[in-house]
Amino acid sequence: MIEMKVAGIVLDAATRSPIVLLRDAAERRALPIYIGQDQAKAIINALENQTPPRPLTHDLMVNILQEWNMTVERIIIHSLQDNTFYAVLTLRQGEVKKEIDARPSDAIAIAIRTNSSIWVMEEVVADASIPVDREADEAERQAFRQFLSNLRPEDFTKRDQGSPGYNS
Repeated sequence: MIEMKVAGIVLDAATRSPIVLLRDAAERRALPIYIGQDQAKAIINALENQTPPRPLTHDLMVNILQEWNMTVERIIIHSLQDNTFYAVLTLRQGEVKKEIDARPSDAIAIAIRTNSSIWVMEEVVADASIPVDREADEAERQAFRQFLSNLRPEDFTKRDQGSPGYNS
């Protein structure tokens, strides 16, 4: 799994639909997830630490969790099927841990409010992320190609003759 942070909310240029952008720690990959207007508003409010005069849905959920001494350990965006992302909230109450199915947008809105981590399965990142730093990606590919071109068969032989089981 890869830990990601909310980079912000953007609008799709063609459809004007909101997209939440998640970024990895190295800021090399971004994961765009289309969300609804209400969820975008809830995420923006949480990012800007805005407190509504009365609790909205995500605030209410956090209040319920706190009253029942439950913590959100993390959220996990675990799959992408037919262009739909799937997530779970990992909740803990004492020694009991449960995973609750959730839309990624709702899970993200709650994670921000509870300072919980956001994790994405590697397969989802591989399938749906976009490169943020193409130059760094290309430099890494070139360095790896250079490394491979300098490898010799003897680089793979065991060098430590003092090791048990060494056969010359």
